[in-house]
Amino acid sequence: MMQRWSRPVALTMLVTALTLSSEHVVFAYQSSDIASRADRALAYQRAGEPEKAVAAYAALDATTKAQHKALPASILANYARALAATGRLDEAAAEMKAATAADPRNATFEDDLGSIYARQQQWSDARLHFAAAIHQSPALATAHLHLGLALQAQGDAGALAEFARAAKLAPRNDVIAFEYGKALASAGQDAQAIGVLEAILAEQRDPADPLTVNTRYALALAFQRSGKMRDSIPLLRTVLAARPDDAPVMINLGMALSQTQQTAEALPFLQRAVVLAPGDVVAHQDLAAALVQLNQFTDAVVELKASLALAPDLAQLHYDLGFAYKMQDDAAHAIPELEAAERLDPKQAEAPYLLGVLYMQTAHYEDAARELRTSLALNAQNGDGWATLGSVYSKLGQLPEATEALEEAIKQSPQQADPRLTLAGVLMKQNRTAEAVEQRKQAAILMKQKMNRQRAEVATHSGESLLKSGDLAAAGVQFNDALGYDSSYVDAHLGLAKVYTLQGKKVEAELERRKADSVK
Repeated sequence: MMQRWSRPVALTMLVTALTLSSEHVVFAYQSSDIASRADRALAYQRAGEPEKAVAAYAALDATTKAQHKALPASILANYARALAATGRLDEAAAEMKAATAADPRNATFEDDLGSIYARQQQWSDARLHFAAAIHQSPALATAHLHLGLALQAQGDAGALAEFARAAKLAPRNDVIAFEYGKALASAGQDAQAIGVLEAILAEQRDPADPLTVNTRYALALAFQRSGKMRDSIPLLRTVLAARPDDAPVMINLGMALSQTQQTAEALPFLQRAVVLAPGDVVAHQDLAAALVQLNQFTDAVVELKASLALAPDLAQLHYDLGFAYKMQDDAAHAIPELEAAERLDPKQAEAPYLLGVLYMQTAHYEDAARELRTSLALNAQNGDGWATLGSVYSKLGQLPEATEALEEAIKQSPQQADPRLTLAGVLMKQNRTAEAVEQRKQAAILMKQKMNRQRAEVATHSGESLLKSGDLAAAGVQFNDALGYDSSYVDAHLGLAKVYTLQGKKVEAELERRKADSVK
């Protein structure tokens, strides 16, 4: 399952979280001229013109140095922020160091210096200054946030605790909440992450705001990892509306639609993702999976070949291609792909199982038995696998082995008739007539039950249609017919309960609901 942030988005959010702020600075100038020129530089800075701000600060700095004086720490800090905004990070670090030297107890300056180092990915230096900021001001939420980001970048598990502290200190700071939610998700705590991210979106927010969009995307991914595919779909649609050329969003939306039986609708998104990101293996793979669901196997093969051109050593791709070939009844091409999948990932049971089935179908029974044994050694909980192995052993004349395999198949899938019928044939070859007769008898009972269940399903569907059209009497007949075929069919009981409710028969309706509960 494909879930990720694109690199530009992740970098943007990191930079956003590490943005240096000058809103809180209080100035204490030593002269009106310095104050006036510093105010002019700050005005440029706040107007989003950092280059002009840098020029003004540089001129001011040169003037004070010519007078053998130094700028106040607050002005040096703003100068550093303006330099950082223009990408001149080495110079920014030098000026912020000067600011911290001039005001060594200022936690904000330490935090800002750490942020500059973080943007340069000098994580050790960044951590040092973030920790210093926290030491000086333990309640500085942004310092905890920034330290969390630095720890996260280095794969340090302590990052989550820092995000949690920041969120506790600033519960209404959405940037902090967003990073905390992402960190919880990265730690596998999606249930908690969902709560944090939903709380951000619960407030009235501009839907086009980047933080809102990114929060929706993070929440959608958390829903997907939690198996709540349907909940992720509307969120992904809104994200895609804001970022119409974002291939990862399209891939995730396409996957969610495919996994909720909306594959035809998923197809255009996945096709567009492949066009936008032709080098993305997952894009081709997910498109191929959708095409397989739609029985478009020829097109699926094309996409899987494109994936393998990008990642030739990925076992799953070879398996998927082998499966697509098998669905085209092309064993000659399927077998080499499945053998490659097994060779590349010998711990997976699926490839040898499918190989065993293909070898059996092509009458290569020794090869089939070998592959099926390999698969079942990796995953013994496979009733169909044991049944197939039993059939192969029967073809090879290995009757005791066939009996053992088929008995295991029946143990794992007691409601399946076919293994019992195959076992009956094997027992007859061993002159165990009475046992064979009993297996055939049990198989006949199961086949009748299956047929009755199918009849109950048909009658129930008919009843539901009649109920929608308002024909209560005819619907009741159909639901009763269904229960005549299979008295344990829950949907028929519930359908009949609806009919009784609409007819005002409350007691009968409650009785049917209880029957449904008793057989669930």
